[in-house]
Amino acid sequence: MAGSRIRTKKPKALKKKGFRIRSRKEAEIVIDRQAGLVFSSEKELFKYFQPQIELLEKQYSEFIQGKEESIVELTDLEDHLELTLEEPQEIWHDPQTFKEFPIFHFIRPIEEPRAYHVAVTYVSADDEPTFIFLHFVTTDLELANRYRRSELIYDRSYEEVGFGALDGDALSEGDPLAIGLFIAMLKVRAEKDIPDEKFRDLGAELREDCIENADEIWRNTDLTGHQIVTFIKDFPDHEIGDVKYVVVTQEDPASKVHSLLFSFPTNDETLVDRYRHGENLQAEEVIQESSH
Repeated sequence: MAGSRIRTKKPKALKKKGFRIRSRKEAEIVIDRQAGLVFSSEKELFKYFQPQIELLEKQYSEFIQGKEESIVELTDLEDHLELTLEEPQEIWHDPQTFKEFPIFHFIRPIEEPRAYHVAVTYVSADDEPTFIFLHFVTTDLELANRYRRSELIYDRSYEEVGFGALDGDALSEGDPLAIGLFIAMLKVRAEKDIPDEKFRDLGAELREDCIENADEIWRNTDLTGHQIVTFIKDFPDHEIGDVKYVVVTQEDPASKVHSLLFSFPTNDETLVDRYRHGENLQAEEVIQESSH
C-alpha cells in the first residue's frame, strides 16, 4: 500500500485454542484494560459488542450473496483460527468501520483446501487480538479482498524481502508491486549470488551511480500493464569482484516519470539477462524521482 510503512512486528496471538477472551478471572473478563474493557460476565461482554457484531455479520451476509458455495466448513476451524492469529499473511487496520474503536482483519492463505481464512478482531493496547467478531474460510479471492481495506500494517511477505529494502524505494514502503517483483527475482536468483547481507551496503554505494550512469536502460510492459523501466550498470573492478547493479522502476505513462521500486546487486549474468527485454532506451530519455 503506497505511502504506508508496514510493521514487521505482528500482534501477539491468543494464548488458548479457540479462546476469544484475553484473560478471565473469577471476577472479571479482560479484553483491554487500558481502554476500560473489563467485564464481569460473558453476557455483559457480548452485550457491549452486540452492535458491532450485528453490523459485521450483516456486512458479511451481504458480501457472500451469490458466493455461499465458496465458504468452507472445516472441522478443525478453531485450529486454523489459532494459526491465523499466530502466523497471519496480512493484518489490515480498519479505523473507519466503527467510531468507537478500530478493528483488525487477519488473513492467511490455506493450501488444502486452496482458500483464505479471514478473522475480524479487536486488538488490545498491548498488541494482542482479544476478541473475535467473526471468522470464516473462503475459496473466493474477491470475497477475501473485501477485508483487505484501510491500512496494511503487517505483511509476512515483507519479512522475506526486508533485507533488500532501501530508503526511498517502494519496497521499503511495502508496495505490493515492488514486493511481488522482488520475490519473483529471488526465486530465480542463484544460490551462490551476492549474499543478502550485502544488499544494503552495496545499494547505498552503487544505486545512485547506476541510475545516473547506467550502461543499459530497458522499458517493458508487464502482464498487468505496468510500465517497468530497468537500469543496469556493471562495476567490474569492485572490491568483491565483478558486480552488476540493477535498479527497477515504474514509469508513469503520462509524465514519463519513474518511481523507484527496488534494486539489487548480482554477479549472475543469467539473472541480469532476464531484465534485458522490451525497448532499449537512452539514459537522457529518463526522468527520475523517488518511490513516492
